[in-house]
Amino acid sequence: FENEANAAFHKITTGPEILADFEGQRLDYFVLGYGTGGTFAGAGAAIKAERPDVKIVLGEPEAAPLLKSGTKSERNADGSAIGSHPAFAAHPIQGWTPDFIPQILEKGLEAVNYDEYIGIPGPGAIQTAQMLARTQGIFTGISGGASVWAAIEMAKKAPEGSVLLAMVADTGERYLTTPLFESILADMNEEEIEISKSTPSFQLA
Repeated sequence: FENEANAAFHKITTGPEILADFEGQRLDYFVLGYGTGGTFAGAGAAIKAERPDVKIVLGEPEAAPLLKSGTKSERNADGSAIGSHPAFAAHPIQGWTPDFIPQILEKGLEAVNYDEYIGIPGPGAIQTAQMLARTQGIFTGISGGASVWAAIEMAKKAPEGSVLLAMVADTGERYLTTPLFESILADMNEEEIEISKSTPSFQLA
């Protein structure tokens, strides 16, 4: 949260990788949330330096609108936060938005800032992660769903033909005991058992 090598590494790796992937192609929006703020501060800086027309869209949980509140986190001498931020509330987007504004994020806001802000509802993040698995074969966690939810909402407002980039940075395997999978029964139902019988050499015990 305070280690400047965090953002610096994203500035020389993640940011240039994105620029290389979009070389000669249109890119209008870079949509992401924040945990430590390293990706936003580092990759955002690299992208803005080369392509200042790209708009950075920063999301955070709707239930914990720390940035939206406009209130800064108080800090110790080493940059760590003193206590919880007054706008923080518990939210299900694990890995995002701790109960304080990270110093790395704050420095990124001063150097790069963002062009658009989106508050993301927890249920929307979960439903989008489930949708990605069901329809796209992308097995991501709640924060991945949150990123795509924000990109979809931004796409609704963006001019026709806009190109948006959202990073899905984790895997659903880390979330098997979270609300992301609470609607899935531990045991197979009759339909699933019948499907499993279609591969007689590979039966689940």
